[in-house]
Amino acid sequence: MYRLLYRVVLRRVPAEAAHLAAFALIRGVARVPGAAWLLGRWLGPRDPVLRVRALGLEFPGPLGLAAGFDKDARGTRGLAALGFGFVEVGTVTARAQPGNPKPRMFRLAADRALVNRMGFNNAGAAAAAARLGHSRGRRSRRGPVVGVNIGKSRAAPDEEAAADYAASARAVAAVAGYVAVNVSSPNTPGLRDLQAADRLRPVLVAVRAALDAAVSGGRRVPLLVKIAPDLADADVDAIADLALELGLDGIIATNTTVSRDGLASPAAEVAAAGAGGLSGPPLRARSLAVLRRLRARAGDRLVLIAAGGIETPDDAWERLRAGATLVQGYTGFVYGGPLWPRRMHAGLARRMKADLS
Repeated sequence: MYRLLYRVVLRRVPAEAAHLAAFALIRGVARVPGAAWLLGRWLGPRDPVLRVRALGLEFPGPLGLAAGFDKDARGTRGLAALGFGFVEVGTVTARAQPGNPKPRMFRLAADRALVNRMGFNNAGAAAAAARLGHSRGRRSRRGPVVGVNIGKSRAAPDEEAAADYAASARAVAAVAGYVAVNVSSPNTPGLRDLQAADRLRPVLVAVRAALDAAVSGGRRVPLLVKIAPDLADADVDAIADLALELGLDGIIATNTTVSRDGLASPAAEVAAAGAGGLSGPPLRARSLAVLRRLRARAGDRLVLIAAGGIETPDDAWERLRAGATLVQGYTGFVYGGPLWPRRMHAGLARRMKADLS
């Protein structure tokens, strides 16, 4: 049904408009009394073989929704009800900002890919934290974990990057299951330069200190960093070493790519989409290679969350076998529709059971 709807209607609607409409529907269904609970009972990961304990947290399933879909933490209940084991909201920034001019999201249907140059459009970390605080009491303790992805405000000068990230961390610390530092989006000028180890170090140190200062009662908020697939191998190694040195909890590998190599879409269509981060199956090989490199470098001392080109249960299983503890999807969800998380977890459960037998 969803594939028919996509072919007949959604693919004819501008990508961002289709996203907003679909997300509004998800949020609307979740507001119907009892609907989120009923959907969660039907679609949620309930097989015990799927449960994951990582980052000091309990995940009902290993598949999560990557940052970028719910930028302002407006729909976590509805998204959780669709069957994700965790939802990462954001990217949020310390200062509210409109993002880049529209149009800023495009489909490359022949590749089942997306190009976006959203530019961290969000209402600010404090606003997201307020929404998460309001909905937190409604979530079951066995329900999905909600992580928060934080980025640098465009208006913050580079020399104030650490302070800007720390401000976001303080705002969300009390309501985040974990915090992911995004230094890998290609859509904020200069942001990827922060992946250099000497520039990344003060950011991560400041965020860790802000999280520890903002949370009382002995709770420690897990901290991860999200990296780009376009890094050279030596830079991947350097970030892994830095994460280990600073006692980070994990790395998310990877964000979108600026590469346009090997696409099946017509060159004119690719050119029309323009600059921005490419997500979906064309990212699969490099994201997997980065994951394997991180695993070889850090062993099991870091929790690795795999993202990039995960579309099928086989894709997700390959990442888990390559060293990931958890996996995330975004573009697979856009093309796969609302039952995609359920299909993914069902397929993973079958593979896990077969592996145990």
